[in-house]
Amino acid sequence: MLRRRREAAGGARASRRGGATAATGGEERIGTRFKMNQRFFTIGDRYFIENERGDRVFRVESKILRLRTTLKFQDMDGNDIYKVQEKVARVRDTMEIEHDGHAVAKVHNALITPLRDRWKISVSGDEDLTAKGNILNHEYKIFRGDQVVGAVSKKWFRVRDMYGVDVRDNQDALLILAITVVIDIMAHEGR
Repeated sequence: MLRRRREAAGGARASRRGGATAATGGEERIGTRFKMNQRFFTIGDRYFIENERGDRVFRVESKILRLRTTLKFQDMDGNDIYKVQEKVARVRDTMEIEHDGHAVAKVHNALITPLRDRWKISVSGDEDLTAKGNILNHEYKIFRGDQVVGAVSKKWFRVRDMYGVDVRDNQDALLILAITVVIDIMAHEGR
């Protein structure tokens, strides 16, 4: 299943220019870069995740059902791959990312400090991940053990409310993107 999701993200990898370690803006690139809009959580909207060239590679459907907001992460054909349900009336210290009704990742806020945050991501059937850095300002990295599998930065794009996510090419790109969205929701409550 994980292999199929990695292959589904393969089209997004085709946008890579200059290899996985090409330097951009002083930061070493680790893989494919995606553009994320910081404020796309509008009820009933469809949002497209683009690669750095502006090609649409994934989409996110946002719907409100009963007392929860549901985000569906889809391929460009509209096939649901991941789902996140945000309960309106609950304290958010943990959120789940689901695939076919089963939790594939749980994001936990492990430590909050003024300048540096640490988040734990439990991944079903794989080694857990950790997000470390300045979460509130979208300047952090996602690690599997000692290896960086994702990097987030607002410095890569000069558009307000936009940040970039670099995903190592051997990773499930959409899962890493969904994790960054969940961290964004949890870190910016009330937005």
